[in-house]
Amino acid sequence: MIKRRNSKEIYIGNVKIGNNNPISVQSMCNTDTRDIKSTSAQIKELADAGCELIRLAVLNKDAAEAIKSLVKISPVPLIADIHFDYRLAIQCINNGISALRLNPGNIGKIEHTQKVVELAKQQKIPIRIGVNAGSLEKKLEQQENLSLSDKMVESAMNHIKILEDLDFDLIKISLKSSDVFTTIEAYRKIAQMIEYPLHIGLTEAGTMRGGLIKSYIGIGALLSEGIGDTIRVSLTENPVEEVHAGYDILKSLNLRKRGVNFISCPTCGRTQIDLINLAKKVEERFKNFDKCITIAVMGCPVNGPGEAKHADFGIAGAIGEGYIFKKGEIICRVKEDQLLDKLEEVITKSFK
Repeated sequence: MIKRRNSKEIYIGNVKIGNNNPISVQSMCNTDTRDIKSTSAQIKELADAGCELIRLAVLNKDAAEAIKSLVKISPVPLIADIHFDYRLAIQCINNGISALRLNPGNIGKIEHTQKVVELAKQQKIPIRIGVNAGSLEKKLEQQENLSLSDKMVESAMNHIKILEDLDFDLIKISLKSSDVFTTIEAYRKIAQMIEYPLHIGLTEAGTMRGGLIKSYIGIGALLSEGIGDTIRVSLTENPVEEVHAGYDILKSLNLRKRGVNFISCPTCGRTQIDLINLAKKVEERFKNFDKCITIAVMGCPVNGPGEAKHADFGIAGAIGEGYIFKKGEIICRVKEDQLLDKLEEVITKSFK
């Protein structure tokens, strides 16, 4: 059982963050926010996949204006990602955004930051301070005596002080690098220094294969230590895949139980069916199934049902056919090309 780090509770819309609440899964639209139709479609796609918080890039006034329409159709809270221009933050708050991703030190004049903070405080809009290793303040980059993770932590603490000096504490923090160890070190350090909730992840992690490996290691290591209140798996991919990956990490650590837990054997010389493709098809068919069950795809009937007896449902392959089993008990034998449909039929009937 993982003991979670104590953290302050904040609300982003109706989602509770911190204070041992469920670790939320986030993603970010890769559409042009001004394109309300395509952005709305992607918000729905993300929400259907289980995404609980969705961030939108707000580059200009037109994007900030689109927020008004997008919050009306979104089934989950939206977060505005803003850099430099305080007026966009104010416009987004007035248009109903649930939270901001904004570094107060990058706004410029303190009176500009104060205007944003006053409105955010009035409407109880949290602000995420998002520190990225590749965009630190110049004065920090030049300090050769500090490690990169120390520079990230110092940057975050500087931004936090600006908000705290303005009597604002609806704060969430992220410290992201594309390097796994730098990211882990930064979060470990700041977790000992503050009680604000932490949004964890790696930035610029990469494409599907490499990005998943880095994220599973980095995010998984931090979560296993009790660090993290929200997560995002950043991938150069359809953002829906980020949501699935986020839940996979949480399920593997028994931190969330949403959707299907898939298991499959690695194949061996006993395998007589196309197990690799079958396993992929099973995973794809049930990826949005919202029941907390375990489905196993095993290569042979010799060890399949036995090794996967803890699974709720599964397939054990044979020569040109396979066996459908439930809780370790074989319930029918099916030709290979009918296995997927029969498995779905058995599972669906079990929940009627």
